[in-house]
Amino acid sequence: MGPAGQLLLLLLLPATAAQTSPGSCSGCGPLSLPLLAGLVAADAVMSLLIVGVVFACARPRQGSTQEDGKIYINMPGRG
Repeated sequence: MGPAGQLLLLLLLPATAAQTSPGSCSGCGPLSLPLLAGLVAADAVMSLLIVGVVFACARPRQGSTQEDGKIYINMPGRG
C-alpha cells in the first residue's frame, strides 16, 4: 500500500465512523474471563511463533565457511 492508498484510507476513516450508529452493537458486552484469557494466551503463542521464525531465518547459515582463504572486507558472511 503506497502513500496514495494510505491517504485514501485516512480520508475514508471519518466517513465510515460517522455512518455507524452508536447503538448498533448487540453483543458487545464485556468479554468473559475464560475468553479473555484464551485470547491473551493465543496472542502470546503467536508472538512467540513469529519471533521464532524471524530468529530462525536471521541466523547465519552453516555452509558459509571460507573456502578460498581470502579475506573479504566489505562482504557480509564472507570474512
